[in-house]
Amino acid sequence: MALYPDPNDPYPLDHYDRLCFLKNIIDNPNIIVGDFTYYDDFENPKNFENNVLYHFDFIGDKLIIGKFCAIASDVKFIMNGANHPLNYFTTYPFSIFGHAWENTMSVSGTSKGDTVIGNDVWLGYNALIMPGIKVGHGAIIAANSIVTKNVDPYTIVGGNPAKLIKKRFEDEVINLLLELQWWNWSIEKITDSIRILCSNNLEKLETLFIN
Repeated sequence: MALYPDPNDPYPLDHYDRLCFLKNIIDNPNIIVGDFTYYDDFENPKNFENNVLYHFDFIGDKLIIGKFCAIASDVKFIMNGANHPLNYFTTYPFSIFGHAWENTMSVSGTSKGDTVIGNDVWLGYNALIMPGIKVGHGAIIAANSIVTKNVDPYTIVGGNPAKLIKKRFEDEVINLLLELQWWNWSIEKITDSIRILCSNNLEKLETLFIN
């Protein structure tokens, strides 16, 4: 029996095909997903790309999701193709209809950049992430939240718009975890350290700097 799951296996759980290691079912090159990040869908995990909305090739923005993330069913990402100019006298997108209306709106002027989800992030059921948002490592997005602002590492946010509920740990622990960056270790070292990572024992966490 293997010591750890194969990150290249699309469906790592036997007899359960609603959960996938997400990187293995993505076709869009502008969606980048790290190892062991999973998506669990009530119907079919191949629905994921349908939940990345307004993601137009001509804009070129990316959805980047780190390693070891947990993504619940119906999580959605609105990308920059949904943006309209806010600093013009009108928000109507004349230029997309061509003819004499071409080149009347700057695409770059409406883009908020890539959407980036850190490592070890939990995105709760039906959460909605707005364009250009950065979610820090270890953050938790509560179910049904609409995230309109960047989320700090190891915080829990929720609501519409999502607001800080609490920090997951004291600053000392957060700083230790950000320094460790355990998600970048070899899978062998992660496997050896799982009992510590799956605990809240600060003393043992500190020993991982030695090993």
